[in-house]
Amino acid sequence: MIDTSLEMTDKIGYLLFKKGIIDGQTLEKAIAAKTNDRSKIKRNLAQILVQDFKYDHDVIFREVAILYAFRELETRPEEISDARLESIKNMITGSGDALKEAILQHKIIPFMFDDRNKDKLILAAIDPTDRNIPKIAFGLNAKKYEVIFIRKADYEKLIEKILPPENLFLKAMEENAQMMDLEENEDASLDEQALDAEINKSALINLVEGALVEGVRRGASDIHFIPKAGNKTLVMFRIDGNLQTWHIQDGTLPEAVVAVVKDRAKGMDRFEREMAQDGFIQRDIDGIIIRFRVSILPMVGTELKNKFESVVIRILDDRKVIRDLDKLGLAGNARKSFEKAINEPQGMVILTGPTGSGKSTTLVAALYQVITPEVNVLTVEDPVEYVIEGARQLKIGYKMNFEQAIRSILRHDPDIVLVGEMRDKETAEIAIKLANTGHLTFSTLHTNDAPSAVSRLYKMGIEPFLIAYAINLIVAQRLVRKLCQKCKKKVVNFDEGLMSAAGLNIAEWRNYTIYQAEGCEECSGTGYKGRLAIHEALYFTKDIRQLIVKSGVEVDEESLRIQARKDGTLTLREAGLEKVKMGLTSIEEVLAGTSES
Repeated sequence: MIDTSLEMTDKIGYLLFKKGIIDGQTLEKAIAAKTNDRSKIKRNLAQILVQDFKYDHDVIFREVAILYAFRELETRPEEISDARLESIKNMITGSGDALKEAILQHKIIPFMFDDRNKDKLILAAIDPTDRNIPKIAFGLNAKKYEVIFIRKADYEKLIEKILPPENLFLKAMEENAQMMDLEENEDASLDEQALDAEINKSALINLVEGALVEGVRRGASDIHFIPKAGNKTLVMFRIDGNLQTWHIQDGTLPEAVVAVVKDRAKGMDRFEREMAQDGFIQRDIDGIIIRFRVSILPMVGTELKNKFESVVIRILDDRKVIRDLDKLGLAGNARKSFEKAINEPQGMVILTGPTGSGKSTTLVAALYQVITPEVNVLTVEDPVEYVIEGARQLKIGYKMNFEQAIRSILRHDPDIVLVGEMRDKETAEIAIKLANTGHLTFSTLHTNDAPSAVSRLYKMGIEPFLIAYAINLIVAQRLVRKLCQKCKKKVVNFDEGLMSAAGLNIAEWRNYTIYQAEGCEECSGTGYKGRLAIHEALYFTKDIRQLIVKSGVEVDEESLRIQARKDGTLTLREAGLEKVKMGLTSIEEVLAGTSES
């Protein structure tokens, strides 16, 4: 029982307890922490609950706002006009460095002057009880002010729009732009001394480091450094599946740019230019540890004196790991089949699709549904992309390669296994053996759709009865671009040629509200922002298993497709068109990313 005298001791604590947000034991501990707080500025109970007891900031401070009658900012960040954003920016940047730092440190936004009282400044704060608010209001020359509550998530979105984080490497590049050009009389023939001089006298380190930072902030999946004739290097980002030019480095030896990448990465030899190399980079960007996988391949160039190499850097950002099945885009029969398959005590779940179709993301999300402290989860991946909490991820290297790891895994008492990719007959056989001996097994294949994955395993030399009874589910996956929610435009006139070629009935489609890409500043004029997955799920029913067991010289893929349709499976194109009907993507995008089945 909580002593009712606590209500007098701390109103907010008692309110949170009464609402069931905190329990009695936590309340007593928090009050004790408040009593014993020796910090210079005494913290209130809400601050202690968030900082020391790790309660959700917005849940706690919304109750504070309600208790003390602070209004809440109801406008969403994306709805705030550019003029209002510019006005806020001017107030913050024009306040002087010390005050600007205080505003950002305490997460306060001078939102606007009251329309009815021009002397009254409205300050939005994630903690409306912050004792620094009066000082900040005074520093902004406000004769009167009102404090309103803004959710922390909304504050972060808003401040990123108003004051996007500065890329210090790019700033340094701009300041040293005059140092980036080759001298006219310099001999451009390649030798190591000249290359060292080129690297040392230029701001190439800032270019490479700046690209890493900018790639992460823009949500790119890959960064490309592409050498060109005439001392030129293209730097491109892959965003939402498409390559976009970000920077053109002119007047610098491409070999010098690549040498800097090699120097910044681990596991690479700067002086090796004739063979493929793989390495990695790790950086703290905006307070988050980001890993980068670096791949370098020798290229043919038009100039014999140059030794060109292509660089691709994959960005591995653990914030992109999806743990919630709802965020995968699985719907209808595909979602039902997926959940059923991963909750079986044994058997195999296979994800199939081309490189970059999000197979690994889906498998990791599936693993998070079944990982518990009571099971031994082992993964064999080459390379490991994301760290999976609760799984033992085997380290592939020169002392233990992928094949050796696969062979050893059976002796390591696994319950659940993730085999990154079934590359050959040996890998496939071991994965199938795991699935047939009481283990839940996840893996990937590179095929166009789900039925062709069965055919691929058969052609590898796996026996039909093993395929039929080891596999629970095969899911084919593709990524399509999402329409920009800010500028997407309702389709009024359908393209008759496009619809006819795709076999779509215009009269039927007029019954749905369909959108098309338009293009705005938010989506860089593309009309699309972000991507979503579409799925074809082939669940192994009794009928499907019998069709596979009866296979003769080859698997009858068409029979599998017909039976799958009877069982409720949608093809990739049909699944994509369902997303079109939901207003998430366009007909053009789905038709471009899928084929007729």
